[in-house]
Amino acid sequence: MFPIFPSPEWLQTLHDKLNSDERYAQIARKWEGDMVVIIEPSGHLAERLIYYLDLWHGKCRKVEVLKELSGLKPLFILTATYDNISRIMQGGLDPMQAMMTRKLQVKGSMAYMMRNVPTVLDFVRCCRDVTGEIL
Repeated sequence: MFPIFPSPEWLQTLHDKLNSDERYAQIARKWEGDMVVIIEPSGHLAERLIYYLDLWHGKCRKVEVLKELSGLKPLFILTATYDNISRIMQGGLDPMQAMMTRKLQVKGSMAYMMRNVPTVLDFVRCCRDVTGEIL
């Protein structure tokens, strides 16, 4: 049984998954960079959520729920409504299509992101693997 998405428990479960998944470790071995995921209120989510993930060479060094960005300068900032991010987590919306149609907005180097599509897609696979019930 997995924690409800999105919750601090879900984020910690993702952290553990990223650090124990051999496939992710291999595919993401060259990835260097942290990211912030901003989930904007929509549907069942009433308040904005901000998640920080420090991803480095196939491992997740840190996750944190933030109240605000407070001067952080992550490699990427991903922003989506709760409805769109939930669709990605449930497999109803392809993450790359979501980026191209701006349902998932990306601040950061799109060139780096595109050179690392397998890493991005495997990260999403890990997210989906730990997503059971949606809020």
